[in-house]
Amino acid sequence: MSTLERVRHLFQKNYDYPVEMLQPEATIESIGLDSLDKIEFLFDIEKEFNVKIPDREVTLNSIQDVMNVIERSMQEQNGHTDHQDG
Repeated sequence: MSTLERVRHLFQKNYDYPVEMLQPEATIESIGLDSLDKIEFLFDIEKEFNVKIPDREVTLNSIQDVMNVIERSMQEQNGHTDHQDG
């Protein structure tokens, strides 16, 4: 499952939002999350992706921002091991 699919699943599970509306360019504001929802969603992301997201460094304006934060956090916490020697 891709990062986008997992983020979509979390949104749908927690906010009952139509998955087809959750495109990378969709804004958090258009989805209807308030500041408390964003904080709760960050906790859900941390749990789902097994990462720690530093609160001070996070700007979430769109679904793409959410995916970027997840991927950056995963890379930082896994020592940038996003390739395999073969």
